[in-house]
Amino acid sequence: MKRISSALAAECDTLRFGSKVTAVYNPLVYAARPHNHYLELAGAAPKKVIFLGMNPGPWGMAQTGVPFGEVAAVRDWLGIEAEVGKPGAPVGGREHPKRPVEGFACARSEVSGRRLWGLFRERFGTPEKFFREHFVANYCPLVFMDTGGANITPDKLPAQETFPLFEACDRALAATIKVIEPRWVIGVGGFAKKRIDLVREKFFAAEKPGTAKTTVFSAAQILHPSPANPRANAGWGNEVTRTLTELGIWK
Repeated sequence: MKRISSALAAECDTLRFGSKVTAVYNPLVYAARPHNHYLELAGAAPKKVIFLGMNPGPWGMAQTGVPFGEVAAVRDWLGIEAEVGKPGAPVGGREHPKRPVEGFACARSEVSGRRLWGLFRERFGTPEKFFREHFVANYCPLVFMDTGGANITPDKLPAQETFPLFEACDRALAATIKVIEPRWVIGVGGFAKKRIDLVREKFFAAEKPGTAKTTVFSAAQILHPSPANPRANAGWGNEVTRTLTELGIWK
């Protein structure tokens, strides 16, 4: 998994983005230490489930290098805390003054990460029990911000910029699936589910059933935990648990 992450980080560092994007953070680079600790804790294969998010949030993975990495959840439950550097060239060129990277000293809480890891903590108790069958990843490793510091999600970028980005992220997701060998890949939100379906068609549809290289997995979607989603603010954990139970993933 470290090899996949390192290759994706390097490839993303070669990309350039237009005037709509003022700053780009690549936490796979400046937060490589906690990110690698996460992979050591969580990345052993095979797994039953991969949960896939869209891209890092400014107060989550952008600070800790861990997908949906709300500081308290990463430090206090996952037991990960390590030195985090600063964003810089070649990807973004500078740190946005309204979105400073303070690493584990960041006092802001990312609601999405708090909800996601909070549900897993409530259900499984320890990270070791959760990671026996589950892995959490992001499709895109980059954080994009406009002039005012507002988050720009990858789906809002121009097509000429998303094409090389999504090509790199598709390859990394396919490689992750081949390593993890999941039975399920679950999109955390609609964007992630769409990319899962596209990657399955692009990389796995031509495999011959019954061969040693056959990769078979099912895809589904859960409600994104973002507070911008009104449904997520009314019992997100209960709805996700119900969805996963109905799919037969959780019992």
